[in-house]
Amino acid sequence: MTPTRSASRHVAPVAPASGAAVSRWLAGGIAAGPVFLAAGVAQGVAREGFDFSRNALSQLALGEAGWVQTVNFLFAGTLLVMGAVGLRRLLGGNRGGTWGAVLIGVFGASFWVAAVFPADAGAGFPAGAGDSTVMSSHGSVHMAAGMAGYLALCVALVILAGSLADRGHRGWAVASRLVPVAVLAGFAASAASVVAFTAGASLGLLWLTAVTTRLACDSVDH
Repeated sequence: MTPTRSASRHVAPVAPASGAAVSRWLAGGIAAGPVFLAAGVAQGVAREGFDFSRNALSQLALGEAGWVQTVNFLFAGTLLVMGAVGLRRLLGGNRGGTWGAVLIGVFGASFWVAAVFPADAGAGFPAGAGDSTVMSSHGSVHMAAGMAGYLALCVALVILAGSLADRGHRGWAVASRLVPVAVLAGFAASAASVVAFTAGASLGLLWLTAVTTRLACDSVDH
């Protein structure tokens, strides 16, 4: 009799992907924040009645030209999901590549939800709206999506701090743990100051751009 061979085989772990293909996916995560914010600022300057000290960028989806901000939400969400795919391919099966990427994907999906369920009018915008805001069902979903999305982003940044530290970027890792504190502080102050809310949300987006850029440079270097 010939000895039976084991049907099981040793499968080598899959190494994280790198190179130009991954960089193209990561480019989405890099572009998302600057594109979304630049489009929002441009609309805020151009739209009648919009006041950066009183109105959130989400309200730009209201009114006759609101479709521009709706497209901005959809496009930014798509770019963020692209970035999540890139992080997964770059970092592989570690915590950053698994949970970090998943949570960035959740953050991107929250932009899609925000596009479908717009914010409520109020604080004088759109032009002709009253100062008070009456919470609607779609406004409640919009707010919940934003809160869930940014919480996911904050946790993702803390997780990605571990990936940065593993690659020798200690300063980046420390900053990536501190930025979520500032983002959440901005959200906590939103009832008293729209500027604080906008600053916190913008900081989260731009820091994600910075972290993704740092990791993308690593993929090119290697």
